[in-house]
Amino acid sequence: MTNFKTVSIIGLGYIGLPTAAMFASRQLKVIGVDINQHTVNTINQGEIHIVEPELDVAVHAAVTTGYLQATTMPVAADAFIIAVPTPFKAEHQPDLRFIQAACEAIAPVLEKGNLIILESTSPVGATEKMADWLARARTDLSFPQTAGEQADINIAHCPERVLPGHVMRELIENDRIIGGLTPKCAQRSTELYQTFVQGKCITTDARTAEMAKLTENSFRDVNIAFANELSIICDKLNIDVWELISLANRHPRVDILQPGCGVGGHCIAVDPWFIVDSAPDEARLIHTARLVNDAKPQWVIDKVKSAVLDVISETGKRVSDITVACFGLTFKPNIDDLRESPALKIFAQLVEQNSFNCVAVEPNISKMPDSLADNQLVCVEEALQYADIGLVLVPHNEFLNLAAKFGPKQRILSMIKD
Repeated sequence: MTNFKTVSIIGLGYIGLPTAAMFASRQLKVIGVDINQHTVNTINQGEIHIVEPELDVAVHAAVTTGYLQATTMPVAADAFIIAVPTPFKAEHQPDLRFIQAACEAIAPVLEKGNLIILESTSPVGATEKMADWLARARTDLSFPQTAGEQADINIAHCPERVLPGHVMRELIENDRIIGGLTPKCAQRSTELYQTFVQGKCITTDARTAEMAKLTENSFRDVNIAFANELSIICDKLNIDVWELISLANRHPRVDILQPGCGVGGHCIAVDPWFIVDSAPDEARLIHTARLVNDAKPQWVIDKVKSAVLDVISETGKRVSDITVACFGLTFKPNIDDLRESPALKIFAQLVEQNSFNCVAVEPNISKMPDSLADNQLVCVEEALQYADIGLVLVPHNEFLNLAAKFGPKQRILSMIKD
């Protein structure tokens, strides 16, 4: 039984909204806060603005039973969970302005005894900065630092660790790392999360919790970089990289990942840079992996340009008569998330830099993003009808066995294992 009765979730995106639905499903009163009025209106109608399996049912139930409501302005609550974006600025420096804005927004409604948890993936030291921002905004309340248990407000960091497409299950089942600014902060945060988390809640200090999330995603990034670099080497040596990886993985202690067109999403494509920024001289391998993965989209673009020249040579067509169909724009399969998507960047650069025609096939979105609003979104069948070159970037379910559907005079460049 928890002592928390009301929870406020600041930021109702891919993490905030599922988390809000989870607390509401345990009959806690949840107030979701988002600066986007359309998002707020959509949720208050019992609907969702993102694609995530089972989330629509959970949100509809939470709203109709009165346990979840959304608003654009924070109100008083027992606990606040901040789940806002943490992008980076020029030169890959962490940009914490959304966290600071969230702190400034909730400061006027804070009360003695409140718990504030930062879920946003953050560079080491961000939770301490958050405590400083809150302390400056509310000089009448005391906030914890690394010592002292008598603070009015408790603060902790608990990074999300879920896989898009499986968020509702993993929020419940996955272990949570909870880093408090003091042991009491960690203990109270554990009490809150245990209202729905069935995995273990493991406590540590805030800095270690911050670094743990960055480490998890950097580990993935380094291993993906190995696969991506291997694919480029195999292309040069005329070796089938998919067969090679399959053979190498038969070794009992080898588990090479699958290469792709790059690395996307808000986590793996961003978090390693936070480590590089904090320790640039020491994070040499992490930095190199980022450079390898960030360079893969340009390699794909160069392959497309080469294929276009081959088509011109073989058919005599003018470059303006050639159509390239890009299959997949999201950063991973079967979701609508375009954040940091290498596939989207590839499509945008092909459109911007070249005079051939480009169309996109993305079954998980209903319209192109605003920056590409003038470009065409087509179905699989239409793309197959008109494309001279098919560029398969994301392994959506709709693209299974796609290679077999191309005609004998059409070229296919696939960045995925068919």
